[in-house]
Amino acid sequence: MSAPRITVDDAAGIAPFEQVREQFADLIASGALAEGDKLPTVRGLAADLQLAPGTVARAYKELEAQGLVVSRSRAGTVVAPSAQAAEVALRHLADALAERAVQAGADDAAVLAIVRSALSEARR
Repeated sequence: MSAPRITVDDAAGIAPFEQVREQFADLIASGALAEGDKLPTVRGLAADLQLAPGTVARAYKELEAQGLVVSRSRAGTVVAPSAQAAEVALRHLADALAERAVQAGADDAAVLAIVRSALSEARR
């Protein structure tokens, strides 16, 4: 598997560690990163992104707290088993949807109707 493309936008108004965490969470949720896939080393990714290693380490630590990755001393950081990651990834997507819906001032019933419709279409 080729390495995922992670970027940091200094003008985004979002902390770099959060940008890194969010991009990896999205890659896991979408299936672009699968169970057992290895994440870049902290030092390697920090060098590529021109960030302090502690910034990348914090992103990885938060991903681990979410249950999306597992850190193994010699094997590095890998995507968590899918049984563990699937529910966490869905929660991540639901949190992002809820946040955007609130920001847009959307009605709860309308958001739920949209989600039900999307689920119905996906099951066809």
